[in-house]
Formats: sequence, structure tokens, C-alpha cells
Amino acid sequence: MTAQATLKQITAFIRPSSVEKPASIALKESGVTIVGVELEGNPAALQKALVGIEVLICAIGPFAFDVQYGLADAAKAAGVKRFVPSSFTAVTPPGGVTAGRDHILQKEKIFQYIKDVGLPYTIIDVGWWYQASIPSVPSGRLDYLTKFNRTEIAGDGNTLSATTDKRDIGRYVARVIADKRTINRFVLAHSELRSPNDIYDLVERLSGEALARTYLDEAALRKRIENATEKLKTDPKNAQALWIKSNAEIQQSLELRGDNTPESAKKLGYLIFKELYPGFTFRTFESCVKEALAGQAKPLYESNEAMQAFLK
Repeated sequence: MTAQATLKQITAFIRPSSVEKPASIALKESGVTIVGVELEGNPAALQKALVGIEVLICAIGPFAFDVQYGLADAAKAAGVKRFVPSSFTAVTPPGGVTAGRDHILQKEKIFQYIKDVGLPYTIIDVGWWYQASIPSVPSGRLDYLTKFNRTEIAGDGNTLSATTDKRDIGRYVARVIADKRTINRFVLAHSELRSPNDIYDLVERLSGEALARTYLDEAALRKRIENATEKLKTDPKNAQALWIKSNAEIQQSLELRGDNTPESAKKLGYLIFKELYPGFTFRTFESCVKEALAGQAKPLYESNEAMQAFLK
């Protein structure tokens, strides 16, 4: 694959128990090669399946992140030329800013492990997803989409943050992995910069409904994080405390610290997609909101059984 090449063949590695599920069948019908393989328990079989794979992209849910250690080992042994670990989210620095990067999901440990085994990598972040940023409206017509979304704004609501339609992530990734300049680099591939107030203003304009805005100051957010942290010390698997802590830390990072911007990403060593590939088209936030208001958006995690169970 050259720097300007298109993807010629895509193989999806799926657990054998999921090969006949409707989503897998739909992938196969679209031209994707389906291979049933366990990601854990049989490293020899996993390595054999990866022979001949040039780029391995991990699209793994938050409750299975640790399988990437074994995937990295198998990919290295099989001669995979580039490993893309599961990230595809907001830019947050390492060092304790968010538990999602350093502790709960252990992203930083996984990133370091990939480097330690000598596996060429590209780590791609995309900002916060449009679909996770849309607030609910008084009429309830967005409730089908927003049940996992935050209902409060940290700070004054004017801090800009990178955002992307989750349906564009694949297009961004395909472009990045076809470029040798992105090997062993972090890349921020985002669509628009939006502040919480921008988003609320947009939803109000398009819906014709007035939205209540609840603002949290830094002290209140820190207290929320501290309380959740204390609960987790005695009950590490407390789902409610995990959810509160991770959301509050993300809010602190995105809406108070302003970590999720191209400028902050550059300080962390990221390449910026918009600078690498100017003119690349993307879905707008406004078009996503219009789809959502028309009842045409797809709810987040609707087919992720583990996430649904966690959030009950």
C-alpha cells in the first residue's frame, strides 16, 4: 500500500460465536472478508490468522481493551506492518487527567506496550463524537439518542473542543493508514471545533425549543470526581461511580482545561489531519442535529450488550 493507495481488501476478525450475527452478515455482503477467530486463549491461531495482514485496526469496546496486549504480540510475530490500537476519542494527556486513559481503560499502558514490542503503530483520536454531544430537548424527541449524553456544562460553556461524526471515523482512518508519514505517530482527525454553548445554540435554532443550561464550576466538578473516587476505593466495580468519575474527568479535560483541541494536541506531539490533507470533506454537526431531530440518527451503543448492561 503506497501513501496514496486505496484499501484493496478488508478482513474483519470476529469471534466465531458472532460470525452469523446480522451485523457480520451485512459486512460480508458489503465485500468484507469475515474470519472467525478467538482474540484470547489461542495465540498460535491468532498469529496464523494475522499472517499477510498489512494494517491491523482495533475497534474494541471499553470492556475488552486488554485483549490488545495479545493482539499486539500476535501482530508482531505475524509481521503486521502497522498496528492501530482502539482510541478514536477526545485528546486527553497522560498523567492522571482522565482515568479512561491511565487507569480504567489503561490506554496509556497499551500504547506503551505496543512501542515496547517494536510494533509500528498509529494512534488516531477524533475528538468527541457529534452523537455524544447533542443535548436533549424539552419535547423529548431527542431522548432516543441522548440517554448517555451529559446534561450539564462545565465552566462558562465557551471552551472549544474537537468533534466528529462517528460515521466519518472510518474514512479518516482509511486516509491516515495509507500515509507513511503517520507511522509511529499520534494523529488528531477531527471535523469541527465546537463549544457547549455553540451546540446548545445550534440545537435551539434547529429545534425551535428553548434548552435549560446548567453550569458547573470547577469546584463542583472536582468534588464530584473526589466522591466517585472514594466510592471506587471500597467498590472498584461500582458502575455508577465509574460512570460519574469518567464523565466528570472528561468534562474537566474538554470543557475546563481545553485539552481536546488541535493546539493542545500539537503540544502532545500529534499530527493534525486537516494540515496533512486539506480539503478533506466531512459531515457537519448541523447535518447530524437535523438527522437527529428527524428521528433518523442511530443511538450510541444500541448493539453493544456489554455497554448496555453497564449503563443500566
